[in-house]
Amino acid sequence: MASATPQATTAWGRIMLFSETIKFEHSVFALPFAAATAFLVTDGLPEWRPLVWLAVAMVGARTFGMGANRVIDAGIDARNPRTASRAIPAGLITSRQVWVYMGVALAAFLLAVSQLDRLAWYLSPVVIAVLTVYPYTKRFTWLAHLALGAVYIIIPPATWVALTGDLNWGVTWLGIGAMFWVAGFDIIYATADIEIDRAQGLNSIPARFGIRAALWISRSFHLVTVAALVIAGLLLDAHALYFAGTGAAAALLTYEQRLISPNDLSKLGAAFFTMNGIIAVVFAVFVIAGTLVS
Repeated sequence: MASATPQATTAWGRIMLFSETIKFEHSVFALPFAAATAFLVTDGLPEWRPLVWLAVAMVGARTFGMGANRVIDAGIDARNPRTASRAIPAGLITSRQVWVYMGVALAAFLLAVSQLDRLAWYLSPVVIAVLTVYPYTKRFTWLAHLALGAVYIIIPPATWVALTGDLNWGVTWLGIGAMFWVAGFDIIYATADIEIDRAQGLNSIPARFGIRAALWISRSFHLVTVAALVIAGLLLDAHALYFAGTGAAAALLTYEQRLISPNDLSKLGAAFFTMNGIIAVVFAVFVIAGTLVS
């Protein structure tokens, strides 16, 4: 990480460092669900203008949330060997600088939401509240994974509201599926920190129940994901390709779960980032294709 220090002396270097700090590329987890929902709203190709504002809102909200996570958890990260090299605890970027970028992201989010349905504007504080509260939950409950999932349960309903000013049960179940998908893979990710979490008095399902039980809970969450996606498709009267996408997601989730075991966590990175990025994109492609051919 020492090589990153000179880069941080320029404005562009600090922006790139901030982007790496918040793992900007992980936006791939959220954007496909928003895109799929947008196509489900119109049952075909949406107008490009609201779609662009929706993407800006999504990226702005996620950037703000991850920035808040990094600032709030800076002390915790500094005491964890796995995360001590992150930009804030390593001294490569200051919390104040991160707050500045978070302010820009928040402004982009609010500007984008103001261009969508008025109800979305009224509900926007709920999104910011959930994003801000999540980092604190690991300090008092092992259900923190579901708190992260709560960020994602918002995405499909918020997209629907932003584009229509209304809501229905089908898209709510789509959000439930997203919540348990994210909570399930967050449990997998948390197995890497089981000992340090216990040492720091932090809460997670692996720290509370052990790795073996945690992986079974993760699997059960992903079963809920598949069931919720099926229910959503039925309520939305979705095309057969939607259900094909659900089947593909189920197969990929099964493969993801098989990548790791209580005795072998060596493929944790692949199970966390690579597979979940693929799952989100594959599911969205099937859903979007179904709306375009229906």
